[in-house]
Amino acid sequence: MGAWAIAVHGGAGVDPNLPAERQEEAKRVIARCLHIGTTALRGGAAAVDVVEMVVRELETDPVFNSGRGSALTRQGTVEMEASIMDGHGHRCGAVSGLSTVKNPVSLARLVMDKSPHSYLAFDGAEEFAREQGVEVMDNSYFITEENVGMLNLAKEANSILFDYRVPVPGVETCSAGAGSMVDNPLQMNSLPISIYAPETVGCVVVDGNGFCAAATSTGGLMNKLTGRIGDSPLIGCGTYACELCAISCTGEGEAIIRSTLARDVAAVMEYKGLGLQEAVDFAIKNRLDKGQAGLIAVSRNGEVACEFNTTGMFRGSATEDGFMKVGIW
Repeated sequence: MGAWAIAVHGGAGVDPNLPAERQEEAKRVIARCLHIGTTALRGGAAAVDVVEMVVRELETDPVFNSGRGSALTRQGTVEMEASIMDGHGHRCGAVSGLSTVKNPVSLARLVMDKSPHSYLAFDGAEEFAREQGVEVMDNSYFITEENVGMLNLAKEANSILFDYRVPVPGVETCSAGAGSMVDNPLQMNSLPISIYAPETVGCVVVDGNGFCAAATSTGGLMNKLTGRIGDSPLIGCGTYACELCAISCTGEGEAIIRSTLARDVAAVMEYKGLGLQEAVDFAIKNRLDKGQAGLIAVSRNGEVACEFNTTGMFRGSATEDGFMKVGIW
């Protein structure tokens, strides 16, 4: 029997001006999810079951950008996506373009367990959800009043709005305008974007048998084009697990996709013989193509690592020896 470990994230790229009460709210959610995961691991639960369980909890809570509280497309709808991977056997499942499934990560699990495929999207994924009898909700369930207001703000700025939970300085209402964001120098694929702080959620686990698993879920970007797919459902980009480790990424999806960031962590461990923290550091420093992102990882030896090149990342981790930490900066 090995030593278990778990890590959870709620997005990289936190604005330094994030109000203190929002910081504490986010940390409370992360801590609660860690408690759920550690309790299950102490009871002997399998890694793949724990990552699904934890991400379901994050999807149900509107604090982060997944499930209820997801970012809105420019049409004012949600298009959610998620993936899960079991390193024991390299099994995986992913979904995109969901608008009614209450817990996208669980549909991804069903794609892995109950379908001959690895990835289903849009109408096909919704049809599969109904065939499997998963819980579905009207699209309005996922949409919060705050998100509607911030979508309007993003449209006024003519920009993708990343951190849609941080008040924009000098802008008290959506009708007040968003000129302060227009001058922001950040870019994605050479196009201007606004404040950078996506709030994708994810969980990685190694269980007592040394088996690793990862799961990631997101609503994507506020004011994104309909049909946009990010890194979160792409195996090897936002999510990856194998015999050695498990990784979940968060941040600038396009940069994570270009660098196949999650797989690269596992690859340098496998091919260069690096330890977990060394591999994570290498990937963040050398593979992100000037992108802004972060990731969490665990190894089959019970190690845990969290790293980011942004101002902060909502994160928490715990290990069997009693270590537990929740942080942002």
